[in-house]
Amino acid sequence: MYRNGHYGVALLAFAPVGVALVTAGLVEFAFVVGAGALWLAMLPDVDHRIPGIAHRGITHTIWFALLVGAALGAVGFAVGQVGFGAPYGPETLALVGAATGFLSVGAHLIADALTPMGIRPLWPLSGRKFTLSVVTADSRVGNYGLLSLGVFVTAAWVGVLFVG
Repeated sequence: MYRNGHYGVALLAFAPVGVALVTAGLVEFAFVVGAGALWLAMLPDVDHRIPGIAHRGITHTIWFALLVGAALGAVGFAVGQVGFGAPYGPETLALVGAATGFLSVGAHLIADALTPMGIRPLWPLSGRKFTLSVVTADSRVGNYGLLSLGVFVTAAWVGVLFVG
């Protein structure tokens, strides 16, 4: 997938989380998680810019998703420790950070699994490739279709919850 497709899948993955957070009265967390999902949507493709790292290698695994989640969880905990997250404690901010990181990378992996090239999410423990072969990564229709669907779903739930 290209950038637009990844943004669309990030929005689709975020939608149920956003609904749950807003319904629970945690609108600020919904904004943070949604913005984080979009901001980090392309993170696994950092492998294009790192010599010696294969594309769709280690940065396209569940391990990378867990690492990013743990890193953002640690940042959330640290922010809570110094009091920037009031009225929320460090544990809550750590959970939000971890979920944002994991969700963002996970959405990227899902988008790439739609392509024939697929992903090897359990590498190096398993070289098994997962692919749905629905659309090629460079498909304009696929990428803009996913972006449009993500924007539509996000706009729909925001409209229902906030406008009525």
